Amino acid sequence: MERLRVQIILDIIYRLRAGQSERAIGRDLGYARDTVRRYAKWAKKSGYMDSGSSLPELENLQVELPPPVRKSNISTVEPYCDVVKTLLEQGVEMITIHKRLVRNHGYTGSYTSVRRFVSHLLPDDNSAVVRIETPPGQEAQVDFGGAGKMRDPKTGKFRQAYCFVMTLSFSRHQYVEFVFDQKIKTWIGCHRRAFESFGGVPKEVVVDNLKAAVIKASLDDPILCEPYRKMAHHYGILIHPCRVRTPEHKGKVENGVHYVQRNCLAGQEFMDIDDANREALRWVSEDAGLRTHGTTREQPLQRFYGTEQAALLPLPVEHFELFEVRQAKVHRDCHVEINAAYYSAPFKYVGEKLEVYVFERVVQIYDGLNLVVTHERATRKGQRITRIEHYPPEKSIYLTRPREYCRQRAYSVGPRCGEVVSALLENRPLDNLRSVQGIIGLAEKYGEKRMENACARALHYGDPRYKRIKDILKSGMDMQSTEHIQQELNLRFYEFARTSSDFFEPDLSVVNVEVEPC
Repeated sequence: MERLRVQIILDIIYRLRAGQSERAIGRDLGYARDTVRRYAKWAKKSGYMDSGSSLPELENLQVELPPPVRKSNISTVEPYCDVVKTLLEQGVEMITIHKRLVRNHGYTGSYTSVRRFVSHLLPDDNSAVVRIETPPGQEAQVDFGGAGKMRDPKTGKFRQAYCFVMTLSFSRHQYVEFVFDQKIKTWIGCHRRAFESFGGVPKEVVVDNLKAAVIKASLDDPILCEPYRKMAHHYGILIHPCRVRTPEHKGKVENGVHYVQRNCLAGQEFMDIDDANREALRWVSEDAGLRTHGTTREQPLQRFYGTEQAALLPLPVEHFELFEVRQAKVHRDCHVEINAAYYSAPFKYVGEKLEVYVFERVVQIYDGLNLVVTHERATRKGQRITRIEHYPPEKSIYLTRPREYCRQRAYSVGPRCGEVVSALLENRPLDNLRSVQGIIGLAEKYGEKRMENACARALHYGDPRYKRIKDILKSGMDMQSTEHIQQELNLRFYEFARTSSDFFEPDLSVVNVEVEPC
């Protein structure tokens, strides 16, 4: 270590005798506190610190310092270097790295040691940045953050909680709410309550690539979740998704989440999540709202009420209400079940899971981003809301072709066809409606003329069944000449053309033959 000049040593002795601390001397003179301490020990040992002694002359000053004790340059974090590098690649913050080293690996060092070690691993970032400041009412930034476990008042059990934070970019005024999940319904509900707490709506909202907000994260072509897009349209706001792994693009709310975690949550014990939300409401309006912000150098609430609130968009007359978002399986009957009611979906989705958005008056079923169908919301349990076109064509016939339709359609084909259909419908006790619907289908397939001839032939032979008529059409027997069919119709099938005497004469001689018993 390089020795100090005599003038500096004398200045250190003078300051020490004046009562200045070693830390303050090092700060004023630009030397390390350890250096000042070494010279303070030498001065005391040499008797220069006594109040009655005089300061030594420059030419008589003899400084003999013991050699400095070299400290180990090996960090206590070095054995965990691979673990730290892995956590850094995953984007874990340094304070969390320290906690995980202590909890999972038995590390006993301080957080400062971890921070110092990480600073040597990370390259120096000397790139220029642009600090973006937005006008009043222009932008809000939104994010979720972990809030530890809180008691659920409904079940009495502790669950993982999350902190929803919306920060207005101009004033830094916040809305904070603790919730138990990050589902779409919760996400949209937090937005609605945040807007109501502000008394207005910002023109733009910057969001992270949360699945409740963004389905596809992309700089060039991001895709918003459909309910979130509808909410944005309802309030008239623009949504700006961040680029992937760039939290600095919404640094105001990122810092806000950390501020909530370090100040509103740190060292606090809440009865349950409702108690935590009451404390968050007080904290936002007092502690956080009345502090002097480190960037704006103003109080967030003063900046909000004085300038920003008047610049927000007005709240719509009706608030956006999304009751529920669920995944539901399309069953074999082409319906999904939501809250004990049933809604139809096209038969091609049988066996698949679709997303169902339950609104106040309607229910919408989505396949990814594609709207499949919109139904009116059921008013009672067990109600079935069905569209006939959602069934396969061959199975929907039973619903779309009732008895009277089939009878009228048959007579429009011809009198013989009408006679066949009427006979089948009047037959008891067997219900032949499906057979009749099949006959109508054959008329559409083979044509009305052939159908009428086939029915006439079936009536002639006394077998006007669907299967018989279908066989006649398939074999082409209906296309035989009309005269041949008319001759058969004029001929009674139970009469013989000749009598039995034309075939044989009885032998009367064998009538009186006696047969002897055995």
